[in-house]
Amino acid sequence: MTEIRLHNTKTRRKEVFTPIDPRDVRMYVCGPTVYDRAHLGNARPVLVFDVLYRLLRHAYGPEHVTYVRNFTDVDDKIIRRAEETGREIGAITEETIRWYHEDMEALGTLRPDHEPRATEYIPQMVAMIGDLISKGHAYVAEGHVLFAVESYAGYGALSGRTVDDMIAGARVEVAPYKRNPMDFVLWKPSSPDQPGWDSPWGRGRPGWHIECSAMSYELLGESFDIHGGGNDLMFPHHENEIAQSCCAHPEGDFARVWLHNEMLQVEGKKMSKSLGNFFTVRDLLDQGVPGEVIRFVMLSTHYRKPMDWTAEKAKDAERNLRKWVGIVHLKETSGPPDPRLVEELSNDLNTAGAIAVLHKLASEQDCAGLKNSLEFLGLPTRSEGRWALTSQRVPREVGDQVRGLIEEWRQARSEKNYQRADKIRDGLGAAGISVDYSTNGENWGLTEYFDPAKLEAIQ
Repeated sequence: MTEIRLHNTKTRRKEVFTPIDPRDVRMYVCGPTVYDRAHLGNARPVLVFDVLYRLLRHAYGPEHVTYVRNFTDVDDKIIRRAEETGREIGAITEETIRWYHEDMEALGTLRPDHEPRATEYIPQMVAMIGDLISKGHAYVAEGHVLFAVESYAGYGALSGRTVDDMIAGARVEVAPYKRNPMDFVLWKPSSPDQPGWDSPWGRGRPGWHIECSAMSYELLGESFDIHGGGNDLMFPHHENEIAQSCCAHPEGDFARVWLHNEMLQVEGKKMSKSLGNFFTVRDLLDQGVPGEVIRFVMLSTHYRKPMDWTAEKAKDAERNLRKWVGIVHLKETSGPPDPRLVEELSNDLNTAGAIAVLHKLASEQDCAGLKNSLEFLGLPTRSEGRWALTSQRVPREVGDQVRGLIEEWRQARSEKNYQRADKIRDGLGAAGISVDYSTNGENWGLTEYFDPAKLEAIQ
């Protein structure tokens, strides 16, 4: 069994991951509020936890892992978007969920096992809120139901803040009906023109935090293994989830391990519309940046470090992928990833270390290991259409030149002139030439990215 070590935000240390039940490993990740396209920062947690999902499936078996990621489809932002556009809320959320699936799948991510929508679990939220009221952890005030933060002694433990610190450092809604400024909304009233559901406290809708608590309980139980999300959600969202879930189900642990990814920057600056460096995943895809390149750049930085998206990183990523696809294109079989890659990922999802292993596999001419490891990371191989071999006929002079370089590569290897051999191999890959080096180069072809000028440049 692969030993996986993860940095648990809850304990502030790296720990050996021991699932509650190895036959049913359970993970919950906070998903999007669906009113607009996902921006690049939204993609980072999706990719981080996609890699973890793949690793858990490898370690415990696909049938023994359950991954839940929700859609928040009732929220004030959605209501405002409907008011601004004059569109129905249902039309907005359906369209946005479709966009989200298209964009995230363009990045090579697997769909979770469950993608619950908040509006599908309103009765469960109402039941949980009623239970919190009966246990003295929530109260009704002016049509609202609020969670009483002071009723939960562990509030603030995840983020390491005291309630006084949180009041001083947070923008909290100071309403006259709140007993404590940090008390947060579980249920709020809805006006006739807003979406709402009947409840013991009047027609209304749930607060954001109760949604994840109710959905995770229904799908994963009172205790589950991993809860993930961006570190911007640690406070208040995850703190509030813990408080309401542990008070509603004190016999459970809620989430045993908490994982948080760091935020994303663009060219060294925080992504912002005012700075003109704000863009969505779809913006990049429409500009011709392959989803696999976005994925590669994202995975090149450890998830607990700030990630800086730059145009130069995207160019380097495409160069590497072209080279590696050129090496593995003609390998037909699939198998397990290289153990060194699994070892790196098992060390707190060290994706940067995993990519270093890909470089080693390429330099070792391990075509099968490289292909299998690329597939494991969701990166392109022969099966990916964008990177596939072209059907164009190869001009005779190009064929003669490629065969001559492959012969020179073979000769350099036999003479242990590895510097020259590597230069030829890398040059052919950069030129969009796919070579199966495991057969001494007899099998080769052109990829979609064949560039005659780069072929001519190989000296």
